[in-house]
Amino acid sequence: MVCTVKFWGVRGSIACPSPEHVVYGGNTSCIAVTTEAGIVVFDAGTGIRSLGREIIGRGVGHAQLFFTHTHWDHINGFPFFAPAYNPAFRLDIHGPKQEGSPRGIQHVLTGQMETPNFPVPLAAMRGIVSYEDFEVGSVFSPYDGVTLRTAPLRHPNGACGYRLETEGVAMAYITDTEHLPGTPDENVLFLMRGADLVIYDCTYTDEQFPSKVGWGHSTWQEGVRLARAAGVKRLAIFHHDPEHTDVVMAAIEAEAVQSWDGVVVARDGMEIQL
Repeated sequence: MVCTVKFWGVRGSIACPSPEHVVYGGNTSCIAVTTEAGIVVFDAGTGIRSLGREIIGRGVGHAQLFFTHTHWDHINGFPFFAPAYNPAFRLDIHGPKQEGSPRGIQHVLTGQMETPNFPVPLAAMRGIVSYEDFEVGSVFSPYDGVTLRTAPLRHPNGACGYRLETEGVAMAYITDTEHLPGTPDENVLFLMRGADLVIYDCTYTDEQFPSKVGWGHSTWQEGVRLARAAGVKRLAIFHHDPEHTDVVMAAIEAEAVQSWDGVVVARDGMEIQL
């Protein structure tokens, strides 16, 4: 095992804790990649609360958090990330520079926790040791032996896709992004190419897509097309529409797996070892 990818939140737009969303999960976007060198977290939707509990239980002392963008479903779990309140914990935060947000990631997270939005200010999170606002396209080395590449995605206000490489394996985290039918996105293909695992924005189906143009999301069918073109080993269907109940998701899973045997459908709590 080189690294473990764990899905803490797989839903898009809004959390949906209902009896109809039990099998696949209702938490919004949060992924943790545990490498030999350390933990890289992508996004801080509601799933990050449970990740925080696991980090405390395992006695982990440091994490690197990277945001794709700062729409609500990718940040609104952050105030409940318990390790960040511990001054003995060390959290480095990284956010892409976005249209309409010139003051950066610290400003956005501060505003989310200001009165009257939240009773506890960001300053109480004494485990945060740094904030970085980066240009999309940058390359990082969050830990020794770990390389993180970035590329822009098509989404209102912009978003950043990631490709993590370590010890000969690669995974990509590509959400939120809207494709142009018939025109493969070269930025997405760059992040995907030859990856062992790709987590892709599959909010809609091809049938639903025409009525959702401009909303900034893609389809599972486009994910399969891109994954095949890029020589991907496994594709994780991700960022599920909150309207897609367990019944709907089961039907999508059956059709997707039949279309390509490299497909898995992400669920809250799922782990994939690379």
